[in-house]
Amino acid sequence: MKPTRQQRLARAKFALPSSVTLLSIACGFGSIVLSVDNARIGDASNYRMAALLLVAAGVFDALDGFVARMTKTSSEFGMQLDSIADVMNFGCAPAMLLYCYGFTLLGPQHPTLLRAGGLACFIFVACGALRLARFNVSVGRTDPRYFVGMPITAGAACVASVVVAWPAPLEQMGQALWLILLMVAVGTLMVSTVRFPSSKQKKSPLLFGLLGAGLALLAYLQMQFFVLFFLLYVSATLLINIGWQLGWRGLAQPEVFQD
Repeated sequence: MKPTRQQRLARAKFALPSSVTLLSIACGFGSIVLSVDNARIGDASNYRMAALLLVAAGVFDALDGFVARMTKTSSEFGMQLDSIADVMNFGCAPAMLLYCYGFTLLGPQHPTLLRAGGLACFIFVACGALRLARFNVSVGRTDPRYFVGMPITAGAACVASVVVAWPAPLEQMGQALWLILLMVAVGTLMVSTVRFPSSKQKKSPLLFGLLGAGLALLAYLQMQFFVLFFLLYVSATLLINIGWQLGWRGLAQPEVFQD
C-alpha cells in the first residue's frame, strides 16, 4: 500500500536530525581531506580552514540534538549515529589535523619525532573514544550539571584552537614537543574523573559578566583568544576540583547517584 502524505512527512521529520548529523560528519570528513591534502604543501590558510570546519561540525553536532527535541524525534538510532559522528569529528579529524600540522614537515629530518607525534595523536583519539563510551553508559547516573572528564567536543576545540591561532605548520622541534604534550594532556583530561561544569549550571550575574569580558577579549585578541579561553577553562576547572578536595563549598559539588 502506498504511504500517505502524512506518513511521508512523519518519516521525513524523523530523518531530519540524522540529516543534520550527516552534515556534521561531512564537515569532519572535509577537515580530514583538507589536512591530508595540505600535509606536504603547508599552507597556513588551509590548516586554519580545516580547524574551522571542526567548529562547523560542532555547530551541527549541537543543532541535531536541538532539532530532535524540537520535533520530538529523538531515537536510539539518532543517539548511536551521533556518538559515531563524535568519534570521527572530534577524535579522528582533530588528531589528523594536528598530525599533519605539527609533524609532517619535520618528519624527514626527525623520523622519531614523526612517530612520537603519531602516537600522541592516537592517544588523543583513543581517549576520546573511551570518553564517549563512558558517557553513553553513564547517562542518567551522573549529575547533569557536570561532565565526568573533559567533553570530547571541548577537547577537540582545545587542540584545534592552536591551529586557529597560529596556522603556519610547525618547523621547530621544541614546538612539536609542546604539541605532543598538549595532545596527551587533553586526552588524559578526557578520560579523567575531573568534573567539568556543563551548560546546565544555574545562571548567575557573574556568568554574564564573564561572557561580556570574553567578548571584549575576543575583539582584542581575535584568533589568539581561543587559546587563552581554553587555558583559563581548564585551569579554573582544575582549581575548582582541588578546592572541593580541600573543603571549599563556593560551588555546589556534584551529586553522587546510587545504582
